[in-house]
This record gives sequence, C-alpha cells and structure tokens, in this order.
Amino acid sequence: MSTPVLTRPDGQARTYDAYAQPWWKRTLLTREMAIIALVVAVYAWSMGNVANFDSPLTLYYLFLDVAPLLLIALPMTLIIITGEIDLSVASVVGLSSVLVGVLVQDGGLSVPVAALIAIAVGAVCGAFNGFLVAYVGLPSLAVTIGTLALYRGIAVGILGTTAKTDFPEKWTDLSKERIIEGQPYPMILIPFLVLLLGFVLLLHFSPFGRGVYDIGLNDEAAQFAGVDVARTKLWLFLLAGAVSALAGVYFTLRFGSARGDNANGMELQVIAAVLLGGVSIFGGRGALHGVVAGVLLIGVISSAMRLEGQTVNVINIVIGVLLVLSVISTNLLGWVSGQVRSRTRGSRPSTSRAQSGTSSTTEG
Repeated sequence: MSTPVLTRPDGQARTYDAYAQPWWKRTLLTREMAIIALVVAVYAWSMGNVANFDSPLTLYYLFLDVAPLLLIALPMTLIIITGEIDLSVASVVGLSSVLVGVLVQDGGLSVPVAALIAIAVGAVCGAFNGFLVAYVGLPSLAVTIGTLALYRGIAVGILGTTAKTDFPEKWTDLSKERIIEGQPYPMILIPFLVLLLGFVLLLHFSPFGRGVYDIGLNDEAAQFAGVDVARTKLWLFLLAGAVSALAGVYFTLRFGSARGDNANGMELQVIAAVLLGGVSIFGGRGALHGVVAGVLLIGVISSAMRLEGQTVNVINIVIGVLLVLSVISTNLLGWVSGQVRSRTRGSRPSTSRAQSGTSSTTEG
C-alpha cells in the first residue's frame, strides 16, 4: 500500500510517515530550530571575535534596534502564511510617526492620545489593504506596492522635509527605559512579549489560526471547509496596520523625531526576517518562534558588522544573500526529498514483480 502524500506548492511533501516520528524529532529537527541554533552560534562567535560585542550595552541597543522588526513581524507572519504579503507596513510606520508629531506639537494632544489616534489610523490603512485584497480580489503584491507609495506620500506631504523633534522628555525616556536598571533589556520588550503571547495563541492554539494555515495551503478548500477566507485576510491586514502604527509610535519616541521618511525600507527587513524564520513564501507553513529567531539573527549580524566598521550596504548584501539561500534551500530540500521518495516508490513494484515471478516458477 502506498503512503498518502500531500504535495505542497513549494515542492515539499507531507506524509503520514513524517508524523510517525518521535515528538522530539518533530520538535527539534525543524527549520525553526535550525534558525534558533544558528542565532546562538552567530551570537557566541560574535562574543568571542567582535570587539565590545560582549558588552551589556551592545545587547541593549540590539534589542532597541530590532524592536520595530519584532513587532511588525508578528502579523506579517500570519499574512505570509496565507500566501499574501504586505509591503506597506514601513510606510504606515512613517505615517503614524508624522501623525504623532503633528498631533502632539500642533494639536496640543498628549502623547498617549496621539498614539491611540495614530494606531487607529494605522488599523484603517491596514483594513483598506485587506478590503482590496480580500473582497475586491486584487493581488496583495500590487495593492501594497500602491499603498506603500500612497501612505508614504501622505506622510511626506504633511510634513514635507521638516521634522517634529520637541517631544516630552518623560515619553522619550520611557521608550529607552530598561525593565530592570543595569540590565540590557529595554521596556519595549514588555509590549512585544504581550503581543507575542497573543499571536502565538491566535496562530497555534485557535480555530482562527488553523484557518490561516488552511488558507495558505488551499484557499478554495478552506472556503469549503467553513473558513471565512475574506474576513480572515481582512483582519490580518488590519492587525498589520495597527501593529505597524504602534511600531511607528515607538520609533518616533525612541529617536525623538517625526519624519515622513522614517523606517524607509523596513518592510524588506521584516519580510527577510519572516522568511529566514522558516515561513514559506508560498504559504501554509511557518511558526512564530522561528520568526523571532529570524529577526534576532538579522539583529545580531547587523550589530556585529557595525561594530566591525561595515557599512549599511555591506550589511544589506549579507542579509540578502542569507534570504536567497534560505528560500533556495527550502525548494532544494523539497526537490531532493521528492526525488528520493519517487525512486523508492519506483523500486517497490519491480521487487514485487520479481517475487511474484519467483513464486510462479516455484508453483510450476
């Protein structure tokens, strides 16, 4: 009897045999755990070979730098698992930054009120993306390229080339505050961990999360199985807009500057981190612990290379090469395993025919 096989769009295949493995193999021998091991290895190497990398101050600034990526990567993971993509997240960061600056300095609002308004506007921007993708049926790549330019244009149009820099000191200090004095863990990790817990429960422990995976595997089959595909995508894009706006508020307070070009190009770093973390660009596969490891991997590499005096262009080249290799390795491993399985299945019938022939000769 042949083993039932489900072939995925990225060339990988899942069989019942794969789930017959011991739990520790299914848990440890995964792409996500490989990325976590790589993060640990790169961090350990940098500690011993990069000057000042072992300083607690380096780890502190590493967390400050990757905090916006960590936040935005959470909803981006769910969007890519459904087979969609959102390239407008960085422009929402810039737009929310401008709104906070204008509302606080020109409108006289407090920072918390301005932040809530900016997050609400970010949610509306994300919902607009989701409506065009889920209900109008436009491709997410085209939609979010368009809204990337739209939201960035609005942000730059509001402030032009000027910047709002006079923010209350207690809020700018809070954005850089440490959880425990003397420790390298900034306060921004607390809202991130709260959101991480929420997204983990949503993706991995709820019917909504199972629907997200179903959509990524086959959205038509998910629709017939009772998943509201359009509503699910709408909510995911809305969450991406709201969380991106939250990252924009943090970005503004941390640097004390509201500009229309804040976070320019950050969307590529977020997508690179998500794909490095084991999420399939074809949808249907991925886990949040791998994505967090992917973000930290980018952060560790960037921090180590900056301490070594490398330019931003060189750092981007290294990260781009890692991203390409991660995508190629997934397809290559899927192709190799498929070839092995096909050869194994092809050899079984000949063995059966040989045994049948031998049996017939004996009976004759």
